[in-house]
Amino acid sequence: MKPDQKLKVSKKIQVQNMFDSISIEYDFLNRIMTFGNDIKWRKNIFKIAKHYNPKKILDIATGTADIALELSKIDGCNIIGLDISEKMLEIGRTKVLNQSLSEKVSLISGDAENIDYDTESFDLVTIGFGVRNFQNLEKGLKESHRVLKPKSKLIILETSVPTNPLIKFFYLMFSRSFIPFIGQLFSKDKTAYKYLQKSAEKFPSGKNFINVLKKCGFTNIELKPQMFGATTIYVAEKI
Repeated sequence: MKPDQKLKVSKKIQVQNMFDSISIEYDFLNRIMTFGNDIKWRKNIFKIAKHYNPKKILDIATGTADIALELSKIDGCNIIGLDISEKMLEIGRTKVLNQSLSEKVSLISGDAENIDYDTESFDLVTIGFGVRNFQNLEKGLKESHRVLKPKSKLIILETSVPTNPLIKFFYLMFSRSFIPFIGQLFSKDKTAYKYLQKSAEKFPSGKNFINVLKKCGFTNIELKPQMFGATTIYVAEKI
């Protein structure tokens, strides 16, 4: 789905403009809406990634670079953060400079569905809360597969809908009311957080997303639910 179904411009352009418009308040609202759990989820990604000892990492949909900065704690690695929103990248670059990590973390503007790197360039690809914003989900995942080296991993953090009926009831009640309310209260883009809530609900999470990953060439897929299944970490391998 697109952020605004009435507009004729592509989803990609709409997503780019949307994240440009909410870039300043994005980190703050992310903390509020996840009750700070986004910090824990990034640490869990780091723990998984560290096990594989990657040297060259691509962080797709890097945004303000929180995952890239967390991964920079891995010894001997270099990280490329890729995003289509230049405004989000500007905030990320400030963080990189403030932490004196410019030699280890580079942030560049780019398209996840047309990655400007050679085939088999990276030891690890990560995507945090980004795949549901792809204009073409399978094309984006196949690009991630292309740039990964054989036997390397893709780690995705994405929203999901809990499978437990009771937890699902409260999750939907929360996401349909609290998230749009907070977004409208603090953000100048009144449609952005409505889209983010609706896209999270419609995204093919869990086993359905595993099937998409398999279709795009990935195997040995692990599913790691977070916060009662409100988000999920997927770990997949390129053979």
